[in-house]
Amino acid sequence: MKLDAIKPKFVEFVPKVLEPGVLYISQKYKTASHLCACGCGEKVVTPLSPVEWQLRNEGGLVSLYPSIGNWNYACHSHYWIRRNRIAWSGGMTQQQIARVQARDRVDKTRYVAMVNKEKDRAAQAESAKTETLGSVIRRLWTALLRWFGS
Repeated sequence: MKLDAIKPKFVEFVPKVLEPGVLYISQKYKTASHLCACGCGEKVVTPLSPVEWQLRNEGGLVSLYPSIGNWNYACHSHYWIRRNRIAWSGGMTQQQIARVQARDRVDKTRYVAMVNKEKDRAAQAESAKTETLGSVIRRLWTALLRWFGS
């Protein structure tokens, strides 16, 4: 039976057995899980990250973006979770699904590259600080050696 609403439940760990109509949200492990809203019984796991799904919580009304597209399940259901409601979306062709998946891969690759670039920048800045400190210490040591005549 297709659902038209879902109830959010904030948990640390997602239980092994999921209840229909419940969206289990683990903020600690950045994931949200539920049983497919079409009633097929498949477990849907949505990792929460800037390039996968984002969760909005507005006073207990939760929304997941983007839509849930269960392309790998027999049901091929496609829906949105908006403010605890299920908004059913039309089906997609295999070509449309392939385009969405390709775009998702590109988005993830760009995000990983951006994160790595930021890490490299931070590492370079830290290295520059260390080099500067090392240079100061070497000059100080040289001055002390000259001062005490070694």
